[in-house]
Amino acid sequence: MKKDNFQIDLVAGARPNFMKLAPVVSALNRFPQIKIRIVHTGQHYDNGMNEVFFKELEIPEPAINLGVGSGTHGFQTARILERYESLLMETPKPQMVIVFGDVNSTVACALAAVKLLIPVAHVEAGLRSFDRTMPEEINRVLTDAISTIHFVSEPSGIENLKREGITGENVRFVGNVMIDTLTKNLEKAKKLKMPDKLGLIPQNYGYITIHRPSNVDDTSTLIRLLETLQSISKQIKLVFPMHPRTKLAIERIQFKFPSESEKSIITLPPLPYIESLGLISSAKFVMTDSGGIQEETTFLGIPCITLRKNTERPVTVELGTNKLVGNDPEKINKAVNDIINGNWKTAQSIPLWDGKASERIAEYIFEWLKNQKN
Repeated sequence: MKKDNFQIDLVAGARPNFMKLAPVVSALNRFPQIKIRIVHTGQHYDNGMNEVFFKELEIPEPAINLGVGSGTHGFQTARILERYESLLMETPKPQMVIVFGDVNSTVACALAAVKLLIPVAHVEAGLRSFDRTMPEEINRVLTDAISTIHFVSEPSGIENLKREGITGENVRFVGNVMIDTLTKNLEKAKKLKMPDKLGLIPQNYGYITIHRPSNVDDTSTLIRLLETLQSISKQIKLVFPMHPRTKLAIERIQFKFPSESEKSIITLPPLPYIESLGLISSAKFVMTDSGGIQEETTFLGIPCITLRKNTERPVTVELGTNKLVGNDPEKINKAVNDIINGNWKTAQSIPLWDGKASERIAEYIFEWLKNQKN
């Protein structure tokens, strides 16, 4: 490698990582001195949750796939750590490792890097739900504790890091890279006319995503949620792309949706990002337990009903269209009725959610690397 060149690893492990990684790769490619190596841990290995995102988001093929696969949190995290450490020891070490979000790949690869004295930059640092029952919360806290650079997506992140003793010039409020991806692909998504393909009228259907353990692992909770969806579908049609985890849980309890002829609940396999965005952007409302969708709906001004009691993205509640209802059927039904009757808040502008977060990240990384060399 030339004297003035820098090698950086960017780690992707699961679907949310791909949307965050894509704009950062694009922004870093503007600096010819930076050589990128994309490392895919294989945490998500199903094509519907994986390769299709690289193609549609125009991400270069990963240089490395660690092929980890699924398993318990401990098993998966340990295997990622072991395999990424081996990679780092067998190849020229990068000058930095960039990790995204809060999945097992995030904390495992960060840990492997710092133990070999490689600086880690965490994109989406500082987010906190303050719910330690969520595996993602543990991953966030641990990753931030060992990272050198913290790229923060919303103001709460700075305060959360400060409470944990993480301050200084390497805490950078840069904005939200998910919004970078959304703004780049929104027109493309609209041109797909996804509602038309499913026989839906824009702004006259709800879009549903459910996958968190708190909603799908307990049989009684899942049945209660599914029955609530059936009740809501009598007022408005619903589109329900099923996460593999959710699909297995529903099959296990042998829950039956309305007949195909009714089409009041349209169930689908996991959707590529752009198809999903096409449906979200034209929905009357979205009901979700996903973190990223809370951000997307806020930016788009789409009412969002979050099936959780907490969120690591409080700006979507404070300034956005998001409301937390948990999995209480009464609260869910009230929220849907409020939306249908026009009684829902509108979104305000979120600082630095302008589609340029990845540019700010790339510029800071380049300057930081140059300063380390001097």
